[in-house]
Amino acid sequence: MSITTVIPTYNEGDRLSAFLSDWAAAGRAHSGVTVTAIVVDDGSAAEMAQAHEATVARVARELAATGTPHRIEYTRADRNRGKGAAIRLGWSRSAADATWLTFIDADGAIPAREYWRVAAMLPIVEADVVCACRIKMAGRVIDRSLFRHVQGRLFATFAEECFHLGFYDTQTGMKAFRGSMLRPVLPSLREDRWLLDVELLVLMHRAGARSVEVPIDCRMRGGSSLVFGLDPLRMALQLVKLRSRLQKQAGERP
Repeated sequence: MSITTVIPTYNEGDRLSAFLSDWAAAGRAHSGVTVTAIVVDDGSAAEMAQAHEATVARVARELAATGTPHRIEYTRADRNRGKGAAIRLGWSRSAADATWLTFIDADGAIPAREYWRVAAMLPIVEADVVCACRIKMAGRVIDRSLFRHVQGRLFATFAEECFHLGFYDTQTGMKAFRGSMLRPVLPSLREDRWLLDVELLVLMHRAGARSVEVPIDCRMRGGSSLVFGLDPLRMALQLVKLRSRLQKQAGERP
């Protein structure tokens, strides 16, 4: 079974190098799936992009030397468009027969071992969408500030009010989609930034996809750029705009 995983990156610096080293090391123990990782540089500064490309080349050599079936490659967008656009670009370059199309954030907030734990589930999971979920249950470790937790729960509440998807957490930075279900949806995707997650889940739900959330360990990196009080209002507005667009796209009544 083959998996294509897009790793969107933008001026990540040493975080990308550390994450990819951990990802490659953990992958050596997983031969039941074959993973092709596509690191998509979303228009980083030239010096940073060179460092990213060199990191990918180093990890590719390490994978080849160990004889694992996994591969990693690098591509760069012509300019910064956003995480969603980077993911879409990576998927557009995936193998046509990949069984699963996935993505994971490059900052290492989700440990590499968690990626491989979820990847190992994909051959047997009875679902078409597998979403990582930040929830303190089943022995999982979630390390993030109270502020980020509150903002996350507000967003999840707004998203549920708008779309009634039944997800606890739509925004965790790792998701997997069965290729045969996702490919017909790809031409309809429009979101370039953080709302791609919600857009994907809505369109897959409309297509009849079966979904499951998997609790994972997560340690948030760096500070938050969100503004308390103001950003929840912005998030709500963006979700309402997304709902309106998707309703028009589907020919539904507002």
